[in-house]
Amino acid sequence: MGRAFEFRKARKMKRWSAMAKTFTRIGKDIVMAVKEGGPNPETNSRLRAVIQNAKAANMPKDNVERAIKKASDKDTANFKEVLFEGYAPHGIAILIETATDNNNRTVANIRSYFNKCNGTMGTQGSVEFMFDHTCNFRIPAEGLDVEELELEMIDFGVEEIFADEDGIVMYAPFESFGTIQKELENRGMEILSSGFDRIPQVTKELTPEQVADVEKLLEKIEEDDDVMNVFHNMQES
Repeated sequence: MGRAFEFRKARKMKRWSAMAKTFTRIGKDIVMAVKEGGPNPETNSRLRAVIQNAKAANMPKDNVERAIKKASDKDTANFKEVLFEGYAPHGIAILIETATDNNNRTVANIRSYFNKCNGTMGTQGSVEFMFDHTCNFRIPAEGLDVEELELEMIDFGVEEIFADEDGIVMYAPFESFGTIQKELENRGMEILSSGFDRIPQVTKELTPEQVADVEKLLEKIEEDDDVMNVFHNMQES
């Protein structure tokens, strides 16, 4: 198995659902998708993907429809995605994806978390290069051979594919998202969920005491309402 498999396993066991803000995050994803491509999922592939994720998370259909409607309101006009970078204690690189309607507030909050936990907020590009920006898709495994599917999907950008208890997962470079989504839809394959990850190229092992220091900062960041995803290069067992 490759890096994507190990990364996903660690996040699923450790932190994937720990933020307890799934519906809020999906709601903001819907806002950004509608702002980018309009409210019609038939013509907006990004919105289609978010709706699939909402379904996978058991988000009520009414919530999804309200979020799509809200995305057209003036209140969301200033919403934008902002990436923050920095270092936790012990040299751990951190990438923070946010969706915010008040960048000054978000900057101040993120900086305060780093300061309170002996971290350092970095400048643009200071740690992003340490992570591979990837996309992923999950489809049902029934009736499919993973090795055969891998050979078929390589031409569309898939670099790693594996099966787990929830289906088949495919990983590819960020830029391949649209191509793979289109191919899966053309094949009539159900997309259970999809998304984006930033996988560290190299991870760093820490002592239990050092891990606790980093966890303290990660927890503060993840509790912020503007934060969508947090990635780091600390090795997780």
